[in-house]
Amino acid sequence: MHLSRRFLISFSAVLIGGSIVRSAAAAQAYVIADAQTGYILEEQEPRKKLQVGSLTKIAMASVVLDWSERKSGDLNQVVTIPQQAFVGITENNIGFQPGDTITLRDLLYAALVQSDNIAAYTLAHHVGSQLGSLLPSDISSKLTPVDAFVAQMNALAKQLKMERTRFVNPHGIDYKVKPVPYSTAEDMARLTRYAMNKASFRFYVSQKERQISFDRAGHRLNYMLRNTNELLGKMGIDGVKTGLSARAGQCLILYANRESEVVRQGQQETVYPRHLMVVILGSSNRFGEGAALLQRGWQLYDQWAAAGRLADPKKLL
Repeated sequence: MHLSRRFLISFSAVLIGGSIVRSAAAAQAYVIADAQTGYILEEQEPRKKLQVGSLTKIAMASVVLDWSERKSGDLNQVVTIPQQAFVGITENNIGFQPGDTITLRDLLYAALVQSDNIAAYTLAHHVGSQLGSLLPSDISSKLTPVDAFVAQMNALAKQLKMERTRFVNPHGIDYKVKPVPYSTAEDMARLTRYAMNKASFRFYVSQKERQISFDRAGHRLNYMLRNTNELLGKMGIDGVKTGLSARAGQCLILYANRESEVVRQGQQETVYPRHLMVVILGSSNRFGEGAALLQRGWQLYDQWAAAGRLADPKKLL
């Protein structure tokens, strides 16, 4: 009797423990990983193809920043917002109009901080026209500037071994779009590691607010951007991005830091940077789940670190 009661108590504790984990992650898919090594600490449906909404803009910004680094593209360059940038757009919080002029840098802030679709399209249009000139003429003549840019986004995905990803536009809009774009939690974690290696990208996504300015018919207009990531600045979180659409549900990628751990062995000191990454796709409560998964991630991280940080190659991004 005593034994069976003890069994029941321990069994119910397992059930309760399991339900805590499950309720923390009702999302369709998630990945918790050590951003430094790419080691996956926990995952759920990491390879399931899903829509990712505006998380797409991480790839868009990576291509723009790669272009500016490699081709000496000037981000202070002023460009004109084209009429095409407004096609299929349902919200325009900043109040852009066709013909407005703005720097590439302020467009990046608008796209990454406030997730603006018009800004993302304008960046793709401008950089795509530069990339198109580098392609063979028989190919470039068939591609619009934005097509050339999206081809570069997909080339980057291939380079990063994002084998279950297809980008079809620079902003991630998936309503009445064919073919349908998709990615996975695992692939988006790969992309985020790549993007967060750039100091410029890290700076953009860490801004809670940012004032941008643009010109309209000789008048200077200012707008204060507000970051869509409600957890930014809490729990050591300094990035990364939100995504949202009817198809994608609520998506969120978080990047969080703790002070580096210094391990001393005799005369030798090893410094371990502590960066954690959480990717959530298809959630109905992304900020609640994000906070819970991040807490769980640090517990798993501490256990992993205490056990010697052994990283199974099969569980590396």
